[in-house]
Amino acid sequence: MGEVRRATPTDTAELVRLRGVLLSAIAGGEPIGDEWRRTTTETLRSRLSETDPTLVAFVVELSERPGVLAACAVGTVEYRLGGPSNPGGEVGYVFNVATDPDHRRRGYSRRCMTALLDWYRDRGIRTVDLRASEAAEPLYRSLGFVRTPDPAMRLRLSTVDA
Repeated sequence: MGEVRRATPTDTAELVRLRGVLLSAIAGGEPIGDEWRRTTTETLRSRLSETDPTLVAFVVELSERPGVLAACAVGTVEYRLGGPSNPGGEVGYVFNVATDPDHRRRGYSRRCMTALLDWYRDRGIRTVDLRASEAAEPLYRSLGFVRTPDPAMRLRLSTVDA
């Protein structure tokens, strides 16, 4: 069984592959286009090599297949204005928790999430947010996450041709 470890830039291709697995599950089919893969690859290579990162990933690598990841959890630090419950204003945001379909139900995502939450704790981050699918909600609830009363909203701004 592979051990959980912090991802490095050499894990980029596998992290992008696992992101494709996650996006396929959400959309019900293979993600269209390759631009997202190129930009995600560039982002991961750059941000995973930072000495004081605000983006971090924890992974489980298959011991029998070095270089192949079974699971990952990626998170970032967002900066907001402080408030009474979070004076520093730093908030953790978890995304891209994915397990290869052939390696599910072995606790890999839980181990990646636990390592990520420990990383947040070590940085003094007191609030961590995520969005959960119905299938993943039991895992997150068991780690202490609760539904919040504020519904998320989103606006997609279109680009303006100059």
